[in-house]
Parts: sequence; structure tokens; C-alpha cells
Amino acid sequence: MRVTHAERDRITEVLREAYAEGQLDEEEFDERLGQAMAAKTRGDLEPLVADLSAVPTSAATSAIGARGEPTQTERLWAMGGHLSGYFVSLLGPLIVLLVQGNSPYVRAQAFQALNYQLNILIAMAVAPIALWLIVTIPIYVLMLVGWIVLPLVAGASTLLGSNWRYPFTYQIVKDRRTTR
Repeated sequence: MRVTHAERDRITEVLREAYAEGQLDEEEFDERLGQAMAAKTRGDLEPLVADLSAVPTSAATSAIGARGEPTQTERLWAMGGHLSGYFVSLLGPLIVLLVQGNSPYVRAQAFQALNYQLNILIAMAVAPIALWLIVTIPIYVLMLVGWIVLPLVAGASTLLGSNWRYPFTYQIVKDRRTTR
């Protein structure tokens, strides 16, 4: 089965912990990190962490996972991050990020929700300024429909365990853990 971004993120985190604890030298860390980024199947990832003894087995096990999917709790938190935008806009994804930010899956989805809410907030603020143009009225309506529909789709998608990415969304806030 093909490797997901969440699985790569988990393996990367395990490798970083092993490097920080001195289990891997810089050259071996770089080599394994490159192999993790190039991995196509879960079988390609397993040998990268199999010999790392000081890494807790739960971290290594959760890195691969039985089916490589996020847990039910992670999926619920990720869904909450997407749907909370209806009630508290940017605050919802931020709270999810603060409470469950250690999970790579929840973290990635919280950043997606946060960026989407930021994009919508900026677009809704700019749209009334340009409202005198006829063309902006249909765009404003499309943005409103998107704000209603897309978080619902994102919530359902994350509840099923997939990595949702909002279309036409500029990534204003980036995760420093994954962009190093």
C-alpha cells in the first residue's frame, strides 16, 4: 500500500528523535531521511526505524501503524479543527493545534483549517471593497458557498482518515516542524 504524508511525517519525527538522542550520525540521518522521502510503500519505511532501540516502541509502531491510518481520536480532533471554523473562525484550529499538536496528522489538518479560515477571512474583508464591480458579486457568493461546504467536506474526509487539502488556498501559516 502507498505511503501517506502522515506516515512519512511520523517516520521523519522518529528519525529526528533518534538523531537527537545520538543513535544516528548526521550522514546516516540524512540518508534515512532521503529514503523516507523517496519511499513509495510502507515496506520501504519499516527498515528505516527497525534498528532504533532507544526510540519508544509505541512511537515506532505508531509511525507505521497497523494500516498506516490515524487513530479514531486523531480523526475526531482533525474533524473538530475543520468544523470549529463555523463557530470561532481562526480560534478553533488554533485550539486544536495547541491541544493535539503532537500528532502529525492532527497538526497537518489543523494547519490546513487555520490557513483556510485565514484565506476566507482576508477574502471576505477585501470583497466588500471591490463590491462595486459586478464580477465580484458571483465571486463573493462562491466564497460564501465554499465557506459553508468545504469545511463539511474536510471534516468528513478527515473523519475517514484521509489527508484533506483545501483547494485554492494559499498556505499563509506554515508548520515549522515539517519545513525544516
